[in-house]
Amino acid sequence: MMGHAGMAATAVRYLRAVGSPTAAVRPVDPLPPPELRCVRDDERPPVDPAEFRRVLGHFASGVTVIATVDGTGPTGFACQSFASLSLDPPLVAFMVARTSTTWPRIARAGVFCVNVLGAHQGELCRAFALSGSRRPDKFAGVRYEPSPVTGSPRLADVPAWIDCAVHTVHTGGDHLVVVGRVRALGTDESAARSGPLLFHRGSFGEFTPLP
Repeated sequence: MMGHAGMAATAVRYLRAVGSPTAAVRPVDPLPPPELRCVRDDERPPVDPAEFRRVLGHFASGVTVIATVDGTGPTGFACQSFASLSLDPPLVAFMVARTSTTWPRIARAGVFCVNVLGAHQGELCRAFALSGSRRPDKFAGVRYEPSPVTGSPRLADVPAWIDCAVHTVHTGGDHLVVVGRVRALGTDESAARSGPLLFHRGSFGEFTPLP
């Protein structure tokens, strides 16, 4: 089985070769070649990006902070494109823009921790949503501890966390689809009482159970 360093090296190479397959162990069939997934001249042209965002904004999602630590310290970014993927083996996935300055550091580390944010952590999310150029040290003043297996940052007072190793990386247009193999996970029931932090149509909100 390829170790974290090998998977990280594969992920970095992946960034340099758009559309090229990863060299990591393949537990699933590879994606079709990129040309088979491109829009052909005779197909319907892409929708307007602004309209795409407006319509998809109606889908409410939870919010996470994907965090890692490398040779220069901890780093992370706010991510709403996160989902559970597989129960056996336990896999999760998140999507990250190819232009992200945080992703290359996660790829080099080969590990990450998904921090599921609670309704009380809106300001924390806003801090991690800033680009690295606007906020170079996103962990300034942020309390965290190493996750139990990979040592990635586990933020204080999050309702749930998932400790992962990079499993595979796939292309997804202007984003990458990163699949993580779950190594450990847990919850903080006291933090979970406030409910999850939700993102809907450009704003944060809270979950209110139906009576």
